[in-house]
Order: sequence, then C-alpha cells, then structure tokens
Amino acid sequence: MMDFVLTLHSHLPYVLHHGRWPHGSDWLCEAALDTYLPLIEELRALDREGVAAPITLGVTPVLANQLAHPDFATELEHLLDERLNACVKAEPELARAGEQALLPLVAYWRQRLERLRDLFRGLDGDLLAVLRDLSERGQLEVIGSAATHGYLPLLAREESIRLQLHVGFHEHGRLFGRAPRGCWLPECAYRPEDPVGRPGIEEHLAAVGFEFFFVDSHLAAAGTPLGGYHDVPLGVERFDAERHDVLVTRRSVIERTPYWAYRVSPSDQRDVRAFVRDPRSSMQVWSRDRGYPGDEWYLEFHKIRWPGGLKLWRVTGPRTDLGDKQSYDPDTAAHRAREHARHFVSLLETVASDQQDAGDVIVAPFDTELFGHWWFEGIAFLGHVYRGLARGRGVRAISAAAHLDTHPRSPGIRLAEGSWGANGDHSMWLNDDTRWTWDRLRPLEERFWTLVPRALASAQTRPIVGQAARSLLLAQSSDWQFIISTGAVVDYAERRFREHCTDAEELLAALEPTASADVVEQAARRVEELQKRDDVFPDVLQSVEAVLASYPPAEPQ
Repeated sequence: MMDFVLTLHSHLPYVLHHGRWPHGSDWLCEAALDTYLPLIEELRALDREGVAAPITLGVTPVLANQLAHPDFATELEHLLDERLNACVKAEPELARAGEQALLPLVAYWRQRLERLRDLFRGLDGDLLAVLRDLSERGQLEVIGSAATHGYLPLLAREESIRLQLHVGFHEHGRLFGRAPRGCWLPECAYRPEDPVGRPGIEEHLAAVGFEFFFVDSHLAAAGTPLGGYHDVPLGVERFDAERHDVLVTRRSVIERTPYWAYRVSPSDQRDVRAFVRDPRSSMQVWSRDRGYPGDEWYLEFHKIRWPGGLKLWRVTGPRTDLGDKQSYDPDTAAHRAREHARHFVSLLETVASDQQDAGDVIVAPFDTELFGHWWFEGIAFLGHVYRGLARGRGVRAISAAAHLDTHPRSPGIRLAEGSWGANGDHSMWLNDDTRWTWDRLRPLEERFWTLVPRALASAQTRPIVGQAARSLLLAQSSDWQFIISTGAVVDYAERRFREHCTDAEELLAALEPTASADVVEQAARRVEELQKRDDVFPDVLQSVEAVLASYPPAEPQ
C-alpha cells in the first residue's frame, strides 16, 4: 500500500484596495468564484458521501488575510452581480445574432452562478471558517507558507527569510486556529547551507516551527525539472506553459526516488522533511500536450464573451483558432472528467505497483487555481479521483502530516538548490529583466534591519516599524518578478513593486536617528493611510521582535 498526497497551493498577491479590473479585487474574486467556492462545494459533497478527501491545502497568509477581510465579501457580491447581469443581457443578444446554440450555456452559467452565490451567502462570506471546520474534523489539512510568497533564496538578509516564515507561521495560527505543520515554500524555491555559512532554508523552517515542505523532483536528483514558463498569461503560473516532460528512468528511481518524504534537517535540529513531486502523475495534469486540461471537450479558457466574461466555447483542438472554437457541452465535459479521473487513479495504482519497496508516498502538488479557474472541470476531476481511490486498491489518500505520523522514519538527503520554475533554477525570478528589482530590494532590507532595533524602543515609532515591515514584505512578493518575466502586464507588476518599495523607504526615513519631528509626524499619518489600503498582518511587530531576538544586532564598535 502506497500513500497518495495531493497538495494544492493557493496564492494570490495582495490586490484588495488596489482597483478592481483586471488586476485588482476582480482577480481575487474570480479565483474565489471559479476555484475556492467550487472546491468547498465539492469537499462538502464528498464529506456527505463519506468519501475521504484529505487534500493538503496550502493557503498563503497574504491570500488568507484577503479572504478574511470584510471588503472581500462586498467585492465578490459585486462580481457576481456583474456576471448575472451579463447572463440576462446575453440571451436576447445571442438570439438576435442567430446563435441559439449558445443559449442553453447562458442558462447553465446563470444557474451555476446563483448556486455559488447561495453557497457564499450560506457561509456568511467566511470561506476560512469552512476550511477550519474541515481541518478540525480531519477531512482536510491546511498548511502555511511565507507571508507574501517572497522568493526566499534570493532575499539578502537571513532576517528577511526568517520574517517571511515567522509571519507566515503565526498568521496561519491566528486565522485558522492552529499552528501549521507544513510549509509551502514559495515557488518550491530551496537553498541548502552554503560554504560561507548561510543556513539552508530547512533551518529557518525548523526554527519557526514547520515540520515539512515540498520540492520538485530534480532537487532530489530524481528526474528533470517539470517547470517552464513561456508566453503565459497573468496568474497561469505552471499550467499552459512549455514543459520539460521527461519520465523518471528505472535506474534513476533506484538511485534516488521521489517516493520518500526525505529527512533534510541536521541531526541536532528539529526534524524537517521534504516531500518530492512525482513526475509521472504530475505530468498528466501539467503537460500541455499530454495533460488532461487540453482535452477537446473541456471549456476553453481564452475565448470569452465581453462584456460579462462568459465562456461559452470548448477547447475543440490544440491548434484551433479562437474564431473556430465550437460551443461547450457541459455533459460531455463532465463525462470526460470522470474518465480522466479513472485514468489518473489507474496511473497512481501503476506507480505504486512499480515502486513496491522503493518508496511509500506519491506526491502530486499543483496550484489550486489550476482547478476550476484555468481547468474548469478540474474540481469535478478531483472529486472523482477521491471517489475512485476509495474504491480502488494499492493507494491510500492521506494528508502530508498524516503520512509523516504513520511513517516516522525516512532516508536522509541533501537537496540541490533550485525551484519548480523555468529550468528548475532561480532564473524566472532573477534575470536581465528583473535584476533591477533585487538591486532595489537588497539595500531596502539592509536599511530596515539596521534601523528597526532602535526604533522599536520608542512608542512613537513602533507603528511606523510595523507598517514599514508590511510594505517590505509586500514588495518581496515573488509575483512581481514572475509577471515581469512572463511579459504579461509588466507595467502593473513594476508599478506595484515600486509602490511598496517607495512606501517602505518613506517610512524608514522617519526611523533615521536624524529624522525631524515633522518627518516622523508625516510618517505617522502615512501609516494610517497604508493600514487602510494594505490591511494585512496585524501582529507583524511581534514577528519583527522575535526575529531580532534570534539575530541580535551587532554591538557598535
């Protein structure tokens, strides 16, 4: 019997109070409407059926803060009204245009949107409460992440890495009612201990309290990078991009398999383990050419009816022009999702049979937003996978933490440096187009950690330290470099990055020993403004102080 750990990583940068369409709150609300609500709907259905679906669900603190904010419910209701109004207007317009074949699809969308609106209102707009409930009953495991999805290996100061993780750990406890055991490393980006003495990422995880994380297969020398980003639209991340789909050979499996949760922590520290992505099962979803989402009967993501954002067409074919897309058939698509789920379960059973004594866990990690948003039928697919596993043999669905509890011993390993991005390295985030962002971040980090110790001692400047920390964390989000590297809406990413850097720089100016009373007073007013706009991490000062306790400033010479 082999365990199967499905891990979904949920993340969006902070977009509340930064406009609506297309990269403001609508971005967040579309993810909720297309993915988070349908996933909750499916999990509750499986729970009623008595089918175990122990997904290991990562929710980044910056996303959780947005979902918990009262303004999120208002924004989602606004988007729902827009979509439902689009349905009302579309019917007569399509009829006049002689496109009667699309009319049933408008009715399909209207019924779906009304159902999801009723679900949202029935939850009192509190998506996190459902996840807390499922987690408390053992139906789901919610894991944490770094505060704003900062790309940890490239941060200049160890204190910055520790702050991202410390805020992430404690925000998770605040919002979900319990400390997270697992951590989703942003972009699965990992750095081992280096020759000059910088600790490996696992040491920071252990110090904060995390017990496990996830890496791509090539970091464990078990395969080749599955990552690769080229010509991708905003937010698509690891789907719909060119892949390097190379299966693990029998010889490499024997030498270093992805089917263990490896111990990576030094013997004198708290045990930390790394789960490794399985290339075989992951490829069936990620691959552009061989993955399920490219099936001709599935909903076409890129052809949208405006205004209103209705999607009425199917993929039709891998090279079919948007103008030649055929109308969507929900019933046929639902049938294909069941068939693909059956194939996926069969594949997992084959992997388990092939490995026998060469491993004990199959790990398939994906971005949550792939399911439902990019691959519309993906949520239904997941439900059928768990139903199939409940009926099958040889594979047990389990959460990551439960696997560790039942398998306390595992091989040790030294992981290579890298990520699950393009080329398996850091190049998606550090390249000729993004180097300037790191050139601006590094001195900002140095200045922050230099000025903060003294400023924390003053009641007048403590709030300024807290908001400067929030702005620094928001500037560190890996999303900005990712968007710049893809070439999609570069101006938006650059504007957001510069905005948060400028905010932090202006606040830090008030922490300088030579700052005048006017400068401090002006910064205090700016704090009030930013607290309303960037309303995240209310306890960030506690994390700053905890980090400084671990990294006390050097005594002046």
